[in-house]
Amino acid sequence: MNNEKYNIIIIGSGPAGLGAAFHLARNSKLKILIIDKRIISSGGLRNDCKQNYTFPVGFPEDIWNEEEASALLKEVERELKPDFMEFNNIKVYRRRAEKLGAKLLKIRQAHVGTDNAAELIHTLTGELKELGVVFSFKEEALHLEGHTLITDKRTLQFDSIITAPGRAGFSFLQKWMDELGIEYIDNIVDIGIRLETKEENYPIVRDYYDPKFIFPNKTRTFCTNSGAAYVVKEKYDGYYSVNGHSFSKKRKSNGLVNFAVLRTIRLTDPIRSGQEYASILGKSAMQVGGGNPIMQRTGDFRMDRRSKFSDFNEDLYNFKPTLNVTPGDIALTCPAKILREIWKSLKKLDTIVPGILHPSTIIYYPEIKMYANRPVFIDNHFAVKENIYFIGDGAGTSRGITASWASGIRAAEGILKNCSP
Repeated sequence: MNNEKYNIIIIGSGPAGLGAAFHLARNSKLKILIIDKRIISSGGLRNDCKQNYTFPVGFPEDIWNEEEASALLKEVERELKPDFMEFNNIKVYRRRAEKLGAKLLKIRQAHVGTDNAAELIHTLTGELKELGVVFSFKEEALHLEGHTLITDKRTLQFDSIITAPGRAGFSFLQKWMDELGIEYIDNIVDIGIRLETKEENYPIVRDYYDPKFIFPNKTRTFCTNSGAAYVVKEKYDGYYSVNGHSFSKKRKSNGLVNFAVLRTIRLTDPIRSGQEYASILGKSAMQVGGGNPIMQRTGDFRMDRRSKFSDFNEDLYNFKPTLNVTPGDIALTCPAKILREIWKSLKKLDTIVPGILHPSTIIYYPEIKMYANRPVFIDNHFAVKENIYFIGDGAGTSRGITASWASGIRAAEGILKNCSP
């Protein structure tokens, strides 16, 4: 098994890695290996699988422009074969938002659903295997030395390597960048909350599955789930962040909606690491929540009082939380400047879509989104050194499934330009 040779090794089997593999396999005869430390293909395709096909959603505008992103999205669409969702009756919401200095983006969207995600991934990996791509799961990349990759199982040789470990792989990327002497930036993070309420309090989702509102001061809605929707907690280093999922329309609706409201924070001296800052806030929330995230009813938040288990009754509070965490007071742990902007945005949203701030609406905290340690790239194809490429959400080249897939294509184009099949 030692010293096997591949033309291309791809670390990570999420959308960025798959996007690179499809483009390489369809346009060359190169020998390609995908390795992943997990037991199955993972990444954003596995969880809920929302897909946005309109620039600039998911595309950092300092490294993408609309023309190149739109061109690559056509290729993403050919591979993922999305079933686009319809828009209805959104003019009134857009007009209300504009009056308040906010904006409602109109995005071409598709939604697979958590229950259908595994089937989609099975289809995609099956197509790649038919094209000759080799997969190796439960194999972890450890060290990179020249054209040699050392894993926990073997030593591999390569001509080019693509690293796409996803958003959760920021510490892995940081370790490699430190070892390889690659400069990187780590000063941006999203901090926010997730709301859960009855669909009747946020009826816009009947016309627009994942409405994306942009508010002043870098505050926005993110990742709306409705139908068979639920809130989950995700484990990070030393804390839990909340997130939202939903099943496809095949599942019976529970009549609930959840979505995040996030504020983007760009840090300057003396705080230099967004990852460390986010970790501090996450761990602070765990202290207040007794090892869990916090949930608070909007009615209690308005009255400046903490929520208690007894507040989650069948009177005014007329639905059960889909994530049972610790009732409390989010103001004790969320920084006031961040919480103030989120609350200002929510009051505007309640004017645009009246009902969202019903007293029964639950506020979950924290929801934290890392912006990755973006390396300094040496070319337009996300190379960090000759024949070494970093892509996807973990490397800061994208924010979401379709943009991540597009970043894989862009790296693959660079490899094909520099080698002969």
